[in-house]
Amino acid sequence: MASKSKLKVGVLGATGTVGQRFITQLSDHSEFELVALGASASSAGNSYKDAVAGRWKQMQPIPQNVRDMRVQVCEPEHFKECSVVFSGLDSGPAGSIEEAFRAADLRVFSNAKNYRRDPLCPLVVPLVNPDHFSILPHQRSKMQPPLQNGFIVTNANCSATGMVVLFKALEQAFGPLETILLTTMQAISGAGYPGVSSLDILNNVVPYISGEEEKIEWETAKILGGLKENNTAFDLHENSPLTISAHCNRVPVIDGHTASVSVRFAKQPAPSPEQVKKVFEEFTCEAQKLGCPSAPKQAITVHDEPDRPQPRLDCDWQNGAGVSVGRIRKCPVLDIKFTSMVNNVMLGAATSSVMNAEIALRKGLLS
Repeated sequence: MASKSKLKVGVLGATGTVGQRFITQLSDHSEFELVALGASASSAGNSYKDAVAGRWKQMQPIPQNVRDMRVQVCEPEHFKECSVVFSGLDSGPAGSIEEAFRAADLRVFSNAKNYRRDPLCPLVVPLVNPDHFSILPHQRSKMQPPLQNGFIVTNANCSATGMVVLFKALEQAFGPLETILLTTMQAISGAGYPGVSSLDILNNVVPYISGEEEKIEWETAKILGGLKENNTAFDLHENSPLTISAHCNRVPVIDGHTASVSVRFAKQPAPSPEQVKKVFEEFTCEAQKLGCPSAPKQAITVHDEPDRPQPRLDCDWQNGAGVSVGRIRKCPVLDIKFTSMVNNVMLGAATSSVMNAEIALRKGLLS
């Protein structure tokens, strides 16, 4: 796609760790042109390189075409030319700022938690449920005044994002899941910067992440559920009640959320581990079929080795855009158990929002 035909986009929370990931993905994107950066008042007015001095935490240097861009306060007037605004804001400021941008008729793809439970906002994992974009006309119509273009789309909790891809594949092949029991081992990057104190995490496991278990348990049902009432409401998996129990732990790993998962199927007899493996290997998603540039070639990578997946070995596979799974076997308590791993700062954060926008572009939602 020629540069002149790219859609102009902006990033809110551009100096934070999620914002930095957005910038690394968007600085040379084939379809989006990064033209606006927003951050706190203390950063506004500075060049981007000065605004993040001492705080740039990515392995690659600041992209040359972004270094001298001027940072603005997060106000809609500075983003009027943007077809899309990506929000990497923390949940504290995200609610009011994202609402102001929507009210200004701007399209917001948010990484924050604030609107995930909103009955008008789709909670979209791009490898799972882009069909939930169908609620956006209703969302626009319910705003006062009704909007022509503006909306808010959220992506999911970073741990839930990886697991629901696997759950979607299982439900698509074998029918509804009835019970899920899972334990996460979550990387420190999921806590942002500066994140968890070294005295708390080194040589340690912290068996508590505030709000995390509730997010996974609730968000999974919204993502896996469908739309009802002529695309005006989410069914929250109501047609087949789903019980989820999550245990969340912070572990001394930089990137990559791992989970040990057991599932029970509503329909019996349950599939065999061999059948589950085949379904995972063959699973494809709409982002792949539409040719989205950020989509992985393999949505789910199945590892045969008995000690995989591992964050250090598998986190950056396919630029962190897919899900890894291994140790697929019978569960003596439920039906099937396995180990999953997702790159929490890529597919679990910025990559999901970017891929969501790529899908929306192909669905005609950004014109």
